[in-house]
Amino acid sequence: MRRTFLSKVRNMIIEEPDTVFMTVDIGMWAIRDVLRDYSDRCMNFGICEDAMMSIAAGMAKGGLVPTVFGIQPYLIERALEQIKMDLAYQKCGVNVVGTGAAIDYSKYGYSHYCAEDVGVIKQIPNVEFIAPGTADEFNSLFEQTYRNGNSTFFRISDHPNKKNDINVKFGKATVIQSGCDATVIAVSNMLDDVMEVCEGKNVTVLYYTTLAPFDKETLKECPSRKILVCEPHFKGSLDEDILDTFEGESIVVRHVGLPREIYRNYGIYQDKIDYYELNSERIKRELDLLIYGEHKSN
Repeated sequence: MRRTFLSKVRNMIIEEPDTVFMTVDIGMWAIRDVLRDYSDRCMNFGICEDAMMSIAAGMAKGGLVPTVFGIQPYLIERALEQIKMDLAYQKCGVNVVGTGAAIDYSKYGYSHYCAEDVGVIKQIPNVEFIAPGTADEFNSLFEQTYRNGNSTFFRISDHPNKKNDINVKFGKATVIQSGCDATVIAVSNMLDDVMEVCEGKNVTVLYYTTLAPFDKETLKECPSRKILVCEPHFKGSLDEDILDTFEGESIVVRHVGLPREIYRNYGIYQDKIDYYELNSERIKRELDLLIYGEHKSN
């Protein structure tokens, strides 16, 4: 996804004179020629995410189309006040692209984790959050939104779906298959594991890449109120939207996602995935519990 994004940046800066690109000591080598040749609109701010966010907001107010790039925890948590006051409050059209989603940078330790990104950003009005599952999906969603005048956050991952590449639409969930026994929400790069379990079963699979705004209408149309949410971030991050969708109705919600805790264990990305069971085995177990109950699942 990073290569696709940086390729888009190169073409954007060269072909669209009202675009601006800013980064914080990441991705420079891949587009060093653009940084050199278009230094008035393409710049490295160093480790200064909060200032970069404010400057991007000012450029947007001046009629430019800024895109900023960095590591997810620093873009969101370090610059949260600027996101709130300079982007959301001012209604600025800034594209924020973050790499190192959730536990992608596991080997660098807790400072580089950001499993809370969805929950944090979804609490701020007037911003959008997009989590593509593949490079092509990122490219499509970026093309659909980067000039829409809103503050849009893109979470890109180094671990995309490999078997499923979907024609996605901003703001809409994609119905992968339909069924009556349960509704399974697959978020971003969880789709491969979800489909490994659900393909051929009598369950509805909804694929979400736009998390804010959340598509309640498509979810509301699903026949089953037994819902399994498979999300590659803190579990429960979408619960407010789901509960609001079915306000006044009786529903059951189970989760496959990262637990809300401080991660003190060590290892590479796959070690963390195995440890926290973000995999098809866990999805199958949770789906069986949802459909059949604890006794039959055993």
